[in-house]
Amino acid sequence: MLSPEQEASIKQVIVIRSDLGMRRGKCIAQGAHASIAWLTGRLVTFSVPDKQGTVGVKGYLSDVEHAWVRGNFRKICVRVRSEQELLDIVKAAEDAGLTVELIKDSGLTEFHGVETATAAAIGPDFDERIDPVTGELELY
Repeated sequence: MLSPEQEASIKQVIVIRSDLGMRRGKCIAQGAHASIAWLTGRLVTFSVPDKQGTVGVKGYLSDVEHAWVRGNFRKICVRVRSEQELLDIVKAAEDAGLTVELIKDSGLTEFHGVETATAAAIGPDFDERIDPVTGELELY
């Protein structure tokens, strides 16, 4: 079990591209997709108990992720100014052993039907693990 100080130092960083000219609602939606993607990736279907198709789901979380979910859900939103910068941050986070979810929009409402990398979520994890990767990025 983590101490209250350790739990307070857990966060998720949402990285959003600012060069795309996305509407405010689109930016918010892409950040929300990134934030929840890490959780949905951990949910595992374990049974179908009834005829209506009710499905039971079980999640597998690390101790840090579990503490974040039951704790403060601290999130920091930062910006990058290009697709390459986003991909570089994603790669650096993966190389650091962090959980990363890259969001690619399908282009149905913006981007003229072209799939576009728009955002990423890094973590949740401890500040000291995430900050070396994202600490120099500008707040959104």
